[in-house]
Order: sequence, then structure tokens, then C-alpha cells
Amino acid sequence: MKIMETERLYLRELKLEDTEKLSKVLSDPEAMQYYPEPFNIKKVEKWIRWNIENYQKYNHGLWAVVLKDDDTFIGDCGITMQNIADETVPEIGFHILKNYWNKGYATEAATACKEYAFEVLHYSKVFSYTTVKNIPSQRVAERIGMQKYKVFEKNGEKQIVQVALNANAI
Repeated sequence: MKIMETERLYLRELKLEDTEKLSKVLSDPEAMQYYPEPFNIKKVEKWIRWNIENYQKYNHGLWAVVLKDDDTFIGDCGITMQNIADETVPEIGFHILKNYWNKGYATEAATACKEYAFEVLHYSKVFSYTTVKNIPSQRVAERIGMQKYKVFEKNGEKQIVQVALNANAI
């Protein structure tokens, strides 16, 4: 089931059959360098189950990112509820296969998710957070209109939080 489409992509719900495809990004040490560790196959399966639960609970989660041209699965992107410095907020996140980096896919998918968060889910704000070292993800957040919100510490590491406001909700 397609959730949304962009010029080059469509986003759909993740399913357990995506485990092997998603593990290509979530178990890649370079793609997961800003996480405590890359995921093993069981953790990828658990990740997908968590997102399936989120679809039921919140009407959103991380979705499969697929190229429209040839149905190639290239990662995930979406909106999850995250606890950021004692506040539970909608956060846009993504993981894209290395072969598809620097082609604008993360920005394209994240832009669509931001619009979905505002227009369909009616959130007044959406957030992004990552370690301060994760400059590529911060750049994607900036490109979709997010600005620095705050810095906090998690697991002994500084995290940067960025935010975008829904102009229609103000």
C-alpha cells in the first residue's frame, strides 16, 4: 500500500518480507556509524515489527522508500514518535542504501514526510535529531526547512535537535 509518492519515489508500509532488503542498510557499518552498532537480522526484524505497531498506534512510522522507475527498495524514511529530552515528539528519520547516497533521495523522501506530517497528520511541528557528528543528516534536515532547536545529551553523546514548524498551524 502506497502512503505517498514523490517525483522519483514512493513510500509504502514496511512488511516482514522487507527484512533482507532493509538489512542491507541497517546492518551496514558505514550507514549505521552514528548508531551504537549496526543491526543484526533479528534487530532488523524487530525494527520492522516496531514500525508495523507504529502504523496501528500513530498512523505513521518509517516506511519503505522505493524507486518508482523499477521498484528498487532503497531504504526507509518516515515519522516516528521519539523521546527527545523528556518530550515525546514526531521525528522524521531515514536510512538510505549507500549506493543511493548524494542523489537527493533522502531529501525528497523527508520533504514528503514533512508535508504528510503537516497536511495529513496535522502536527504543528516535526523534529529531527542525530548526534552532532552526523552532518549529512543535519544537512537533509536543513534542506527540508528545519532549524536548530536544541542540543542535549543521550548515551553520553551530544545530540542536535532540529525543528520545522507548520505554517498553517501557527
